[in-house]
Amino acid sequence: MTLKLGKSITDKIVLFLCCTVAYLTMPQFHSDVVPVLISVIFSSLLSFWEGKSPGCVLTAGFLVWSAFSPSLVPFLPAVLYDALFSPCRYVCIFTFVPLVLYFRGASPTANSTTVILFALGVLLRYRTYSLEKLRVERNNLQDSAKELSLKLERQNKELLQEQDAEINVATLNERNRIAREIHDSVGHLLSSSILQVGALLAVNRDEPLRTGLITLKDTLNEAMNSIRTSVHDLFDESLNLSSQLEKLAKEFTFCSLEIQYRLDTDPERKLKYAMLAIVKEGLTNIIRHSNATNATVSLQEHPAFYQVIISDNGVVSDYEPERGIGLQNIHDRVDSFHGVMNITVKNGFRIFITIPKKEVGP
Repeated sequence: MTLKLGKSITDKIVLFLCCTVAYLTMPQFHSDVVPVLISVIFSSLLSFWEGKSPGCVLTAGFLVWSAFSPSLVPFLPAVLYDALFSPCRYVCIFTFVPLVLYFRGASPTANSTTVILFALGVLLRYRTYSLEKLRVERNNLQDSAKELSLKLERQNKELLQEQDAEINVATLNERNRIAREIHDSVGHLLSSSILQVGALLAVNRDEPLRTGLITLKDTLNEAMNSIRTSVHDLFDESLNLSSQLEKLAKEFTFCSLEIQYRLDTDPERKLKYAMLAIVKEGLTNIIRHSNATNATVSLQEHPAFYQVIISDNGVVSDYEPERGIGLQNIHDRVDSFHGVMNITVKNGFRIFITIPKKEVGP
């Protein structure tokens, strides 16, 4: 808007000066300054109300006044400048009325000068209009380019997150595979070796040899324990709670299921297994005892505790808290982590579980 206003004012000043010089050089007007002042007032008001209804009324009023006062005709290009290429442009059609009356009594030089001034006004106004149109198009292109850039940046971020998630899942799967390989191959060979050494100890009575075999058996047992610990650690690290919940959701076909996973940290191994077992038990109860059409599993993390919420929209008619092995199993798991479980049956069945986080010492 600043660019448009600056250009318009510059054009109007140049055009008005040209109109004033032409007016003062025409001897029939005797250098009367009243038309100049009137034109300045009208032109200023039209700049303020450019393209608005009051501006259209003022333009029409000046045209009518010019039809009865020929001294205002030289200033028509400056006054009509704001009406060109605006909603008031149709008012300019009536400009021929004061012009015809003016051309009848004016000299050929005055008529030619007036036509040149009109041509200059149209040219300046068209140039300003074109520049403003180009400015708007440029701004629109810049906005579109910025929006597209932000969209691409957001998509790239999402792709990177998906790629990281896929890499994480692939890494966990590979750890799981390695753990299985170690357990099935190396673990089996070590177990066989320990059994063979035990058999040799049973049939051999030579003390020096027995001492060596006992040492070998202890070494093999130590290796077996070390491998067992490593395998368990690999299995524990390969358990991705979010992926396992998504897998449960895909396998759950009883009704529509929504998973809300909002954990920022990875719970400890035992708690992850407990959460997964609780969710499985809750979904099993929905299949066995509910007529729900929608279910929700929500895992949320707070500064001091975790929340597990399992809910459905089924109608509960014969709920008895003391019955149900599945609910008792859930309660026992929650109790083992010093958590709290609440069940509500209003507007569907809802299990609300709170499990405190372990305090970490200094």
